Amino acid sequence: MRRILIDYSLIFLAGILYAIALKYFVLPSKVILTGTEGIAATLSYYFESYWLFIILYLFFQLVLLAFAFAKVGRVFAQRSLVVVGTVVVCLALLPELQFAQPEPQNERIILVLFGGLLAGVAKALAFTRRGSTGDEDILGAYFAFKYLKPVGSIAIIAAIGSTAFGLVMDLIKNGQFESVINTLMYTCIYIFASTETLNNLYRKFKITMLVIITRCQKEVATAITTTSVHRTYTTHKSTGGHSGESFGVVRTIITHEELPQMVAAIQSADSDCFYYYHDVEGISGRYYIAPIG
Repeated sequence: MRRILIDYSLIFLAGILYAIALKYFVLPSKVILTGTEGIAATLSYYFESYWLFIILYLFFQLVLLAFAFAKVGRVFAQRSLVVVGTVVVCLALLPELQFAQPEPQNERIILVLFGGLLAGVAKALAFTRRGSTGDEDILGAYFAFKYLKPVGSIAIIAAIGSTAFGLVMDLIKNGQFESVINTLMYTCIYIFASTETLNNLYRKFKITMLVIITRCQKEVATAITTTSVHRTYTTHKSTGGHSGESFGVVRTIITHEELPQMVAAIQSADSDCFYYYHDVEGISGRYYIAPIG
């Protein structure tokens, strides 16, 4: 019960942070969001209606949440619904404030960067508690599990269509090519800031190889399989170059999410072992990662 309360408290916090990022930093800077949020934002810019964004945002998220229930998982969909609901309520009720001037010659870059960082933190916070902020994060959860790619990478793909739509609408409204390029530049900065923040904070789909050099090879191997029933290992004998002693070298491939618990179990099995780890790419599609939802 206590864990559920903590989870939902952080889920609500993720929704509040994301709403703050949108209302006070992203929307005032008029960058194009990714996915269906980008379509909603673009239309709200074109018709100069903040409430149009909220209505379209809610409509698109309900459609994607239905997809989440069907394809990702019930828990993930329910928690994503809580985040989306929190975002909508906060967007409607938060007071009007201005933290910086959105014009390019003033402080637009500050709005874009801080909004991207805040949005990335909110997304990561929701993901770590088995939820999401909706939109491309739902598709990110689905395709990250299917193709074992970081969830933030999906945002870049989702951004292509929404950015193209937004730039066309910008050109129609303003009729200035320079304005379109300016919007594109700031949009790319926002996407990069939010995506990199998400990928650095949420590491479920980042894979690492953990290498242990030990005299207690069997105990370490048992610790690996006991800590995670889905993980195995390889072993070989090695000889110390300085001491000439024989050691066992144990290798296992795990996710960054599993790394702290695995290291603790290995140190418990052999406190004198030497270990190191490094990221790996190109993992086989048969590699098991537990679904988010």
